[in-house]
Amino acid sequence: MPNQNNTTRSRRRSGATLRARALRKGDNLAEGRLWVELQDRRLGGFKFVRQLPIGPYFADFTCREHRLVVELDGSQHADSEYDRRRDDFMNDAGYSVLRFWSHEARSQTASVCETILAVLTGKLAERTVAPDLRYFPAKQRG
Repeated sequence: MPNQNNTTRSRRRSGATLRARALRKGDNLAEGRLWVELQDRRLGGFKFVRQLPIGPYFADFTCREHRLVVELDGSQHADSEYDRRRDDFMNDAGYSVLRFWSHEARSQTASVCETILAVLTGKLAERTVAPDLRYFPAKQRG
């Protein structure tokens, strides 16, 4: 509903929606393949959205109900300080972050989906750092 200044009200920062739309349209093969499995509650009945703005960042996939962010990374993300700051920000905001390599999502989509389900159902709950997977549970608020 427009306000008196004839603009729409939104809790998102200016331009975030347009940027998220552009990211969704420009997704890569790995994101597209995983999205087919996540959309329309296809994965265990869990609802996911794409390119959700969280603070200054955009999460590739997010299950809002369980506050889980799923990221697909290309080789440019190896040992990335930017990604560490991003993960810390999302953890501090109450989101768990699950990262896979893009090539894993392309070639082993079923295994990636099984791991996402393991997190959502509580079977994988501990911080995990492995060559093909990084999982950072949300920080407990006390």
